[in-house]
Amino acid sequence: MGECCRGEDSEPAERGPAGPLFVPVRSGRTGCVARLFRTPWGGRTAVGFTSEGRLTAVLGGGQSFVRLSEAALRALAEPLGGVGLTVDPVARGGVR
Repeated sequence: MGECCRGEDSEPAERGPAGPLFVPVRSGRTGCVARLFRTPWGGRTAVGFTSEGRLTAVLGGGQSFVRLSEAALRALAEPLGGVGLTVDPVARGGVR
């Protein structure tokens, strides 16, 4: 896990209804990349958690993350088309 993937977003947070989210990421060639998941119905979704504890409970303690506002996460996922946003999914059937 690179340090870049666990730090705060350097831009001021645009606080949405959920506030800053803990967004799971993976290392990519150019830095951190937000992970996308599948819903139980097969659709793609970006995922954010309202606390580090909730993220850890679903994805494990080794999962890298960044902090993003809900609006920033939506803007990041929008160009991918057809991607929803799930906040605080549960492990059973929530995301895979």
